[in-house]
Amino acid sequence: MKVLVTGAGGMLGASVVDVLRDDGAHQIVTTGRNAGGATDIVMDVRDWSAVTAVVADVRPELVIHLAAETDVDRCEREPDHAYATNAFGTENVVMACREHEATLTYVSTANVFDGEKVEPYTEYDVPGSINAYGKSKLAGERIVTRILNRYYIFRSGWMVGGWEIDKKFVYKIVQLCRTEKELKVVDDKFGSPTFTRDFTATMIAVVATRRYGLYHLTNKGTASRWEIACEIVRLLGKEGDIEVIPVSSAQFPLPAPRPRSEMLRNLKLELLGLNTMPEWRESLRQYINENWNST
Repeated sequence: MKVLVTGAGGMLGASVVDVLRDDGAHQIVTTGRNAGGATDIVMDVRDWSAVTAVVADVRPELVIHLAAETDVDRCEREPDHAYATNAFGTENVVMACREHEATLTYVSTANVFDGEKVEPYTEYDVPGSINAYGKSKLAGERIVTRILNRYYIFRSGWMVGGWEIDKKFVYKIVQLCRTEKELKVVDDKFGSPTFTRDFTATMIAVVATRRYGLYHLTNKGTASRWEIACEIVRLLGKEGDIEVIPVSSAQFPLPAPRPRSEMLRNLKLELLGLNTMPEWRESLRQYINENWNST
């Protein structure tokens, strides 16, 4: 296929492009907001004229739409920015896909839920986010389902990947383990770790089935932030050197409220026999072993 990837310069985008190119069966065109680097074409998804021009020129069969504002606190401080990027930007991509008959793959988030459910959320639970980021991504989902017939929506959990370009929790904890003897980590927030290479491989496998629709796509298993930090310390062989202290999230006040739970279950993939995602601890072990000594 000819595939257009938006937001290709980000953490997930880098993985998607690498996996597609390694496959060797696809023609890949990448876009991002900045010139050079990992992207072929400069394109801001908020600019309708740019989006429609690029899609008309590339004529992709599949658009993998990754461009998004994922800074949860910035979204809370600047909700207009969140909706301009995650909702209106998605609408631009959706309209261009409809106009040029391209299939769309949209990556969403567990943040679309309020976090009050005790068990992991499935695709059949009703979403209702408590912050601007989740609300703007849910608005994007609804635009996709309202306008298109041929689409995939994949909700991810706590994303991990890219090492140096990963600014999220796992990489931060790994770097703190180089210098700190004590880590205070919240134990009252729960989620589903999602490793970018695992996510990408399974996403592409699902797209190949042409079974359109909404999917949850995370690594198997769930954990608290504290449990993940403890596992990182164990994998690094620093259990006797670093104490991981469980604390309440109230000790780290942030602009955006976080749901208690962002745990997801890949129920539809299970029912289809396509849930090939590894358990998160195994993927974490591999991730650390591949990268720890590289920086």
